[in-house]
Amino acid sequence: MAGYQRKTALSPSDILAKADELLPEWIGLSKTKSSSHGATFSGDEGTVTLSAHRHGPYTNVVASSDRLRTSRLDYEIQKFLGELPYEPGDTGGRGSGDPT
Repeated sequence: MAGYQRKTALSPSDILAKADELLPEWIGLSKTKSSSHGATFSGDEGTVTLSAHRHGPYTNVVASSDRLRTSRLDYEIQKFLGELPYEPGDTGGRGSGDPT
């Protein structure tokens, strides 16, 4: 029902590894399907599908969920995408102006 997109300097495999690490911890999701360019995670909060495709120096990441934009799942997916570094050399995560 909701979809999000992010451009990042990470490779598709790095993005999926980060999702494997963070999504179970943050939202309690388990990976139910995977490929070299995507994965599906499901749990009590819902289901999210990630796809990651490299285009030159960047990877385009698309996250789609089966929940409304106001759900906890969608909030955490937006937070996950914000953790991905935008440009080479970026650390990802909160910006310098964001409260800690």
